[in-house]
Amino acid sequence: MAQQAYMTETDDGGGSGPERRGDRFRRLIGRLVSGWRGDPRIWRRGLVLAALALLLSLVMLLHSRIPNRFGNLGSLTETFLPWLGLFIPVLVLLALVRRSASALIALVLPAVVWLNLFGGLLSDKTGSGGDLTVATHNVNADNPDPSDTARDVAASGADVVALEELTASAVPVYEKALAATYKYHSVQGTVGLWSKYPLSGVEPVDIKLGWTRAMRATATTPEGEVAFYVAHLPSVRVKLQAGFTARQRDKSADALGEAIADEPLSRVILLGDLNGTMNDRSLNAVTSQMRSTQGAAGDGFGFSWPASFPMARIDQILVRGVEPVTSWTLPRTASDHLPIAARVRLTDS
Repeated sequence: MAQQAYMTETDDGGGSGPERRGDRFRRLIGRLVSGWRGDPRIWRRGLVLAALALLLSLVMLLHSRIPNRFGNLGSLTETFLPWLGLFIPVLVLLALVRRSASALIALVLPAVVWLNLFGGLLSDKTGSGGDLTVATHNVNADNPDPSDTARDVAASGADVVALEELTASAVPVYEKALAATYKYHSVQGTVGLWSKYPLSGVEPVDIKLGWTRAMRATATTPEGEVAFYVAHLPSVRVKLQAGFTARQRDKSADALGEAIADEPLSRVILLGDLNGTMNDRSLNAVTSQMRSTQGAAGDGFGFSWPASFPMARIDQILVRGVEPVTSWTLPRTASDHLPIAARVRLTDS
């Protein structure tokens, strides 16, 4: 019977042991590069993709120049401006598929523009300390559980809470749910303010609607008086025929900006649903004189609407003469908006 000799291979550097993950990755990159090397068409292919990259850059860089004359296209673009960054990886993938060096180089520009606009929001700027915690929530007129919604917002530990889109039938429910936490409150029209500190100078603010959706009050805190504004600006709509309809919202924003500009107190906090983002030029009457707590001391974009899949921060906490310390989004309630909160420093130290 013939004998067979069996040899045992050892992994002494010359064997074929398990392939390392890094080796596979280098071989993949090598195949990709070799496929491009020596191909004279890599500069001529993908010129359309390169043009789209440049167009995307211009839209983000010159968004304030997009006219509002046609369906408020400028404001619509600015509302969802951060999301334009999603086109960049899509174009990168298409450029790789097309093996276009021209497109890949052109895509550096929109990436730089997007990072210049929103890169600061990606870092965590939250601090510690502070004198006052505030919160605001559009509770939704059709909220099926106002009592739990009120308790959820109060659980944030806020010293002052603003609620918007209050209905006459729901107000007693919110008052009862918040009474144990907030000794002072006032409801003006469809907006209300609940506070642990005494309120004075309470009055509605005329934002040119014909009914009350904004108010002003002075809260006397241990660090002194602070003027609080609560506002719910008119809703905007995206219609196929009319585009981004926001004329009434813009008119109300101008009126609110005038009221805040005339405020005699140096420390001012605006809480509410402005139905617009900080990028929307139509809110300049307000945003040009106040700081966003999310932009100054938040972590991320802080999108608040719609609650099921937040795509824009249209609920705002804006301050003047007050230093933001931290800003965050609260857990979802029964509303179609997410509540938001911030902690601020009232003293110079």
